[in-house]
Amino acid sequence: MIRQPYIAIEGVIGVGKTTLARFLAPELGGEVLLEEFDENPFLSDFYSDQDRYAFQTQMFFLLSRYRQQSATVPHVLKQSPIVSDYTFAKDSLFAHLTLMGDELLMYERVYAALGEKIPRPDLLVYLRADLDVLMARIAARDRPYERNMDRNYIEKLRIAYEQFVSRYEDGPILILDTNNLNIVQNPSDLAQVLERIKSTLGVGTYQVQLPGVGPVPERAPVAILHELEDGPHSLSDFQQFHVSLDAEKGFDPDPYLNFIGLSEEIGELASVLKLVWMRQSRHTHAGMGAERAHDEALRELRSSIQDELADCLAYLLKLSNYAGINLEKAYLEKMMINAQRRWEDGQLVQENPITIEEAE
Repeated sequence: MIRQPYIAIEGVIGVGKTTLARFLAPELGGEVLLEEFDENPFLSDFYSDQDRYAFQTQMFFLLSRYRQQSATVPHVLKQSPIVSDYTFAKDSLFAHLTLMGDELLMYERVYAALGEKIPRPDLLVYLRADLDVLMARIAARDRPYERNMDRNYIEKLRIAYEQFVSRYEDGPILILDTNNLNIVQNPSDLAQVLERIKSTLGVGTYQVQLPGVGPVPERAPVAILHELEDGPHSLSDFQQFHVSLDAEKGFDPDPYLNFIGLSEEIGELASVLKLVWMRQSRHTHAGMGAERAHDEALRELRSSIQDELADCLAYLLKLSNYAGINLEKAYLEKMMINAQRRWEDGQLVQENPITIEEAE
């Protein structure tokens, strides 16, 4: 039986986890699993007096999350994908922010015992946002117990989540910057986010499948190449070619192994460029002018440079696939930022950057 994918969405309070989960689940033909935070009788008291109600609040969440995850996730995955708006692992993140001393020790003993029995997500989607954006979204949804939300607490939580993500080793992770996204009011933003996630799972336009996720039929790489030769194309088209080629050849999708491959190709390129420099020097010593010697050396080795650059690009496209990144879009976004930069007296001055969406 093909294992159904389990996707968990994480991020700070107000970042939009539940909203995205509700959109994503039907897109994948799966079920949504929402955190039952409203059932916690200590939550409103906790937001008004964290020191007094932290332990009760955290223990209720721990047991509630364990009950829901252990009972629901394994059962649902037998029939369909599942999209959750939280992970069991994040419970510990909150506990270490709010508990200390004996209370934290007691919590850690219970968490360790329960955590061993909880399934790990096949993909963690982390939604990132700045503090001002988070506070604005919290205010906009206007939940009664969040109206007096402490800004400093949200900032501590945001930093804790960044650390949590940097140390996360339970499986693949996709990080999405949501500062300039509104998936509720802007259909193109929603389509972009859904495509990124589906592609990371191997059911989108520029990503291979993750281990444990059902196979997706791919077009023959030769057919894709013929189309690329016949008409206009983009980097995303080339990424799709590598999705097909890697699947057909059974290439290893491990990003680090492919980074090593890229490093080797860069080394080959460096060797060719060294030959260019040596031949240029030889031509110069033979009495040829510097500019002509440079052009002649490049002409003699241009074919080799071309081959090595093509190999380097192939590995960049493969790595982009394995990381779930649309390389063309990422490049344009980066260049949009670079276009706003200027230097004064040898110092970089960063102006307010604009995004591609704003430019359009």
